[in-house]
Amino acid sequence: MKRILKIILLAVSGIFFIPVIVSAQKDKPKTIRLPAALNEVSGLWIASPDSLWWHNDGGHTPTLYCTDLSGNMLDSVNLKSIKNVDWEDLTADDRGRIFIGDFGNNRNRRKDLKIYVYEISTGKLDSIHFNYEEQTSFPPDRTHQNFDMEAFFYYQDSLHLFSKNRAKYGNYLTRHYVLPAKAGDYNIRAVDSLAFKRKLITGVCISPDGKTVAMTAYNYGRFLGVFPWVKNKVFLLSEFTGNRFLRGRMRKQRAPGFIFPKQYEALDFWDEETLYLGSEKILFFKQKGKRLRVRR
Repeated sequence: MKRILKIILLAVSGIFFIPVIVSAQKDKPKTIRLPAALNEVSGLWIASPDSLWWHNDGGHTPTLYCTDLSGNMLDSVNLKSIKNVDWEDLTADDRGRIFIGDFGNNRNRRKDLKIYVYEISTGKLDSIHFNYEEQTSFPPDRTHQNFDMEAFFYYQDSLHLFSKNRAKYGNYLTRHYVLPAKAGDYNIRAVDSLAFKRKLITGVCISPDGKTVAMTAYNYGRFLGVFPWVKNKVFLLSEFTGNRFLRGRMRKQRAPGFIFPKQYEALDFWDEETLYLGSEKILFFKQKGKRLRVRR
């Protein structure tokens, strides 16, 4: 039966069917070997099929790195006039502006939350400052520490931010905030929220056609109280109305696996059916980008 089906497919598709499939596979490698400089990768924006922009987590130099799909370094931009306090995510608009989310707030104490706006063509740098209307204590008590942020994307002239709860004391609630994609000072209040069962959101992106939102999430613990483990998932949201992404139809997939615990914080769509996720260096495993095919 399988042989007959194969013959039928070849007859319908023509003799170029197999070469096309093979070529498509080569265009999207399963693994991207990232440069040594990206040892704690935290943000990813895919500008074009062979132009991927990355940055490291907080404490590293304020540098944007551009690689091809094989991981070869194409460019690096050191934004010396600013600091990488806690860069957590990266996105861009259709005007050539990159948005850098310096809003990591693990201890819920920061009052200097910002998003940098960098224009690639001119080198112009600006910033968006904001605070949460719901937060009145710095930090709040442990059960209300829901003001960390590691994920955002640009969509229809706005920036959409998704909070990360504290792992040990939180309720796994993710809040959705919306910001104008232009320099200024803003007070923002959540427009929506959703509790992810025992999962913390660490990255988000939206597909090129604007129909699917992908969120990477994890939870962790210790086996027998000694050996660390991490479970990574990718949540896919679709069939939403307007910007009510968290109310869309949800499905989930297992993130690409590793022998040792791995936390993904960077991801973006290569196309509507393919995601790339970035993982930082741990133990004997180097930093890499991993491909994930989106199931429909």
